[in-house]
Amino acid sequence: MLSIAGLTTDHGQVRALDDVTFDVPAGSLTAVIGANGAGKTTLLRTVTGLVKPTSGTVRWYSQDLLCLPTEQLVRHGVAHVPEGRSVVAELTVSENLQLGALWRGKDPDVQIARDEVLALFPILSERLGQRADTLSGGERQMLAIARALIARPKLLLLDEPSLGLAPLIVEQIFQTLDRLRKESGLTVVLVEQNAVSALEIADHAVLLSLGQIVVSGSAKLIEKDTQLRHAYLGY
Repeated sequence: MLSIAGLTTDHGQVRALDDVTFDVPAGSLTAVIGANGAGKTTLLRTVTGLVKPTSGTVRWYSQDLLCLPTEQLVRHGVAHVPEGRSVVAELTVSENLQLGALWRGKDPDVQIARDEVLALFPILSERLGQRADTLSGGERQMLAIARALIARPKLLLLDEPSLGLAPLIVEQIFQTLDRLRKESGLTVVLVEQNAVSALEIADHAVLLSLGQIVVSGSAKLIEKDTQLRHAYLGY
């Protein structure tokens, strides 16, 4: 499992994460939800070493992730899809996909993984020769996720994949994540402000507010708690 314990991160005088502790069981989908400024993005950036914590530990099975250089995480089965559809705009769809497999060299499984992600996102098969900056927002998000999946991660960290996308595209992406978790045993941490959609597919949920955990537990129970929803999620 992914085990986060006592994680505290400061941005200057601002405490962005305050003693955050929770576990993500292997093969599950955990939604991290909360309003803007809750600390959700900082959480993922701290887990992947892009931001250095003040204290705490992050373990993926027996590996202490905080001891690894960020660029080594993929070799330990961890993939991070940051907020903002982070693809290389000047490269084609095909070239972006190749980037996801660079560290695997000439491993014959790379072509198999490429075929699998194109089956997950068929529209990308029609765009292979196009530059990424010609894609729609939804297509760029699919490409960012597909590029991460080519590395065959065991743990996928996703930051706001629904941001700015049409509801139909959001539904398609979330259904794909749900399918991956169920069929391949992928462990997913989904950071989302769109709590309604995230809780629908999640096994577990962590509700953050101002860097602290308000509640952590069954996604279905949190979804049904009207007081929590009204107080922290705005619906």
